[in-house]
Amino acid sequence: MTKLTCLLPLFLTFTLCHGYKILLMAPIPSKSHGILCEGLVRHLLVAGHEITYATPYPKVKAHPKLHVIDLTSNLDLVPDGLLNVQKVMNKESDLAGGFTTVYNMIATIPRVTLEYEHVQKLLTDPNQTFDAVITTYFGNGLYHGLAALYDCPLIWFNMIEPYSSLLGLIDDTTNPAYVPSASSSNVPPFTFRQRVQELISQTLQMLLSELYLYYAQESDYNKIFTPLLEKRGRTLPPYSEVIYNASLVLGNSHVSYSHAMRLPINYIQIGGYYVNDNVEPLPSDLQKILDNAKHGAIYFSLGSNLKSKDFPENIKKGLIKLFSGLKQTVIWKFEEVMPNLPKNVHILKWAPQQSILAHPNTILFITHGGGLSTTETIHFGKPIIGIPVFGDQFNNIVRAVKKGFAKKVDLSYSLVEDLEEAINDVLSDNRYAIKAKELSLVYHDRPVRPGVELVHWVEHVIKTRGAPHLRSPALRMPLYQKLYLDLAALVLVILYGIRFALKILFARKPLKVKKN
Repeated sequence: MTKLTCLLPLFLTFTLCHGYKILLMAPIPSKSHGILCEGLVRHLLVAGHEITYATPYPKVKAHPKLHVIDLTSNLDLVPDGLLNVQKVMNKESDLAGGFTTVYNMIATIPRVTLEYEHVQKLLTDPNQTFDAVITTYFGNGLYHGLAALYDCPLIWFNMIEPYSSLLGLIDDTTNPAYVPSASSSNVPPFTFRQRVQELISQTLQMLLSELYLYYAQESDYNKIFTPLLEKRGRTLPPYSEVIYNASLVLGNSHVSYSHAMRLPINYIQIGGYYVNDNVEPLPSDLQKILDNAKHGAIYFSLGSNLKSKDFPENIKKGLIKLFSGLKQTVIWKFEEVMPNLPKNVHILKWAPQQSILAHPNTILFITHGGGLSTTETIHFGKPIIGIPVFGDQFNNIVRAVKKGFAKKVDLSYSLVEDLEEAINDVLSDNRYAIKAKELSLVYHDRPVRPGVELVHWVEHVIKTRGAPHLRSPALRMPLYQKLYLDLAALVLVILYGIRFALKILFARKPLKVKKN
């Protein structure tokens, strides 16, 4: 055995034990966002890395290598009533008011987060260093200043499907002729009308980002990070440069429940990474209920942000009447006590969703169609009925319908009647369940588990100092070159020159009239 062979196990042990210091900025005040980021933390801690985690949901399991920065105050940045179901139904919520509320949150949350006292304490410490920064992309590039401050790579985390404005930061924007916007309900292939809708919608979103957000972000970037870099004896790079410096994007998406699309090599799809490999056991009472559901169980939840208790009273009473007439057991995430429930209806203030969906007797999931719920229904192979309310939920559900494992029901005052029809349809037609199982096979059939891939790419970026070999040349190419406008201009000049030369060569000379 050679000396090299003898030293190999020692080298591997050293490599596996070496941990990096990673800053994870997860400021968005959404419980589902918190669940996703806790998944990132869990995998990176298991891999031996030291994590500084800034979150509005600081109640995470303690770990010697985990340092939590409490951003609970960010919860106050969500306008009152924004996610109230009844207000959404009555079009009284700010969600129905267009782009203003969402764009104000996009502009405000990163700035407020960076100005928060505990975050400032971290940023102003000249001895603090990190090997990488991971942060959620929410339409704002302000956190690129963190990578400049710590002179380390930045990795974006995307909660939803890949979309144009994000991809434009690492490669190029998408084609609206066949790629929908994040909040669209259109699913390719588009009709002519849908192509026009996507073109107009995505153009307006791009203009709003450029005119409404960009300069505000640039101002915040210079104001916050200039003094921090000066304290370290360095000059802050221009915002116009740093926003294109991300090493890669980790995206919570997968083709099994998404749509196939062209992606740059540094967009890594890790959909479902946060789902526990070993599903936690159900509480004994809930386990008993599901075990005894001889006709199957229907699970109904509007997710972590929306609440069933906010339904109008007539809708709540109508749903109870509907569920009481079913032979199936109904598990309903409902946030307050409801008296006189039918024997087959059980309400939970908080439901262990993954454990419920994993149970073999769960045969249908009625959901709002959020990213986590869509992922988990495919992970566990269950058909769904979707009631989308806002954001990407519409696209998630319409796409699920097109893939064949879902029915869509609108959030309206005819909800009870529409839901009854959808339940009867899904439960009487096994094609929905079969399709869910088929797509679940696609989801699970990967070379490596998504959590393993997540850790690999984070470590790869750090080892290679930002993975410059993955950077797209499209980032260095101006728009006029991408569109060959310089070539078009040259061709026009040549054609005009030829036309001008021919005109001179073949111009008729005036006839001279002979005088007698």
